[in-house]
Amino acid sequence: MRAISRTLGTALIIAAIAAAPALAQAPAPLSFVQPLTPSATSAVQEQLREAGVYTGAPDGVWGPESQAALDRFQQARGLAVTGSVNLATAQALGVSMPRLLPPAVMEPVAVAPATALSPRAVRHVQMRLRALGFYQSRADGVWGAGTQTALERFQRGRGLEASGQINPATAQALGLNPSNLEAPLR
Repeated sequence: MRAISRTLGTALIIAAIAAAPALAQAPAPLSFVQPLTPSATSAVQEQLREAGVYTGAPDGVWGPESQAALDRFQQARGLAVTGSVNLATAQALGVSMPRLLPPAVMEPVAVAPATALSPRAVRHVQMRLRALGFYQSRADGVWGAGTQTALERFQRGRGLEASGQINPATAQALGLNPSNLEAPLR
């Protein structure tokens, strides 16, 4: 199911690129968010930096500072402040759409429900969310509402599906080993 929705998402992006002139003139009735790869995130951060709205390093990790910079850029350019890198924003930044798209063929990913995570894995998730500015509480290894909300905000900020669940893309974006959430933090 996920592979089908990703393929459909990629097809919609390609259709949007082909219809770019028409889309630039009228608001699109349908929108979606495609996750950015770390290299695409770095490219966007670099362009935001060159535009003078981002002071952080182009490190490929989308956090609150990157999100605020994107919002400032969209507002300053008179774009809709969508919170995501849409076609109009990518064009204004000078970042080509092919550079923002992940590989077209993606393997389905497994989702780990929070209840299936060990306390050590939950602590690692909490520690990374805290280090990135999304989680304010102590890393106690207990999955609660605060951890859930922080993870969803992180996922939205990175352009990932805000499922509140740990999947390989979310684990990797957090800087965790997707194959072993209990592995020592890097």
